[in-house]
Amino acid sequence: MKLVRKVAALLSVSAAAVAVGYAVTARPKTTEDSSLPPATSTADVTRGTVTQTVQISGTLGYDGAYQVIHHGQPGTLTGTPAPGTTIGRGGVLYAVANVPARLLLGGVPAYRDFADGMADGPDIRELERNLVALGLDPSRQITVDDHFTAATKAAIRRWQASWGWPADRRTGRLGQGEVVFLPAAVRVTGFQTALGGTVAPDSPVLTATSTNKVVTAAVGTDRQALLHVDDAVSVTLPGADAVTGKVMKIGRVAAAPGAGAGPDDGAVSNPGPATVMVTIAVTLPVGGPDLDQTPVQVGITTATHPDVLLVPISALLARPGGGYQVRLSDGAYLQVEPGLFDETAGLVEVTGAGLIAGRRVEVPAS
Repeated sequence: MKLVRKVAALLSVSAAAVAVGYAVTARPKTTEDSSLPPATSTADVTRGTVTQTVQISGTLGYDGAYQVIHHGQPGTLTGTPAPGTTIGRGGVLYAVANVPARLLLGGVPAYRDFADGMADGPDIRELERNLVALGLDPSRQITVDDHFTAATKAAIRRWQASWGWPADRRTGRLGQGEVVFLPAAVRVTGFQTALGGTVAPDSPVLTATSTNKVVTAAVGTDRQALLHVDDAVSVTLPGADAVTGKVMKIGRVAAAPGAGAGPDDGAVSNPGPATVMVTIAVTLPVGGPDLDQTPVQVGITTATHPDVLLVPISALLARPGGGYQVRLSDGAYLQVEPGLFDETAGLVEVTGAGLIAGRRVEVPAS
């Protein structure tokens, strides 16, 4: 009985309509001859692999959220990149009084000046790692550690020369606010201060995300067990073919479901299960549009059966007395037992006496 209910829920409306049409004459229509049988075609019974998936809604965006705080001198905001601009290592995030704040990669915030005689610290290690990555230590004189050395100063001077600064400004010193450490390259999303506005110390200047495309989806706790970190899923964008994604993170804190009031008596409707947020890494085809906050569908594989007989879902017909059958191209009916449904491909696994690959079954005409 459970199987019958499951199959009935999965069958498409068109398949059900055709099943009724096979059993009795269609209700007459004013523009059609009621004596005509429903139009049909045929399709092969095939052998292959069926994959059953669950579809959930998600949103395509970018991973991470950053707020950049200004730690330099107060002044007028004189330079900003356009929203959507990607800033990599060494790039300019913004400028105050024509003094650029450049991005370096690291997890420790820049909290002091970099100069001769400064105390050792992990921020120096981060700076030196970036100077080497930017190719500013061609003779490999820097030892990446917590100590500011003459080699560190020389690399900073090379960097300042690359900015077009004259020799007298290439001091080998970086004032606080001239560099900003963030974990990765960023994509600018907006500014807290308009160009020409005043920026005070310790005030937010811009917001950004990482450059990594991800899909976020709220998955009911009743389906949480279907997913694991590193699982492959399919992601379908509007008007595009599905691409493969990989589960990055599964939230550990469940959000309570929303509740709504009934239309008449104020009763609370059934809000469904609590949800956890799932983050999925995805790579889009090169040359596609720069999409953000775009609704997508995520397909989660729940079961796979290899080497089984497959027919189109629309070939399933209700059988008098219960169960399902297919009609062969020669007009004979065969009782079948449905297995897994692949609604994406429109196929269903079937077993039944006398059913073999290569036989043809009737389906609605397209």
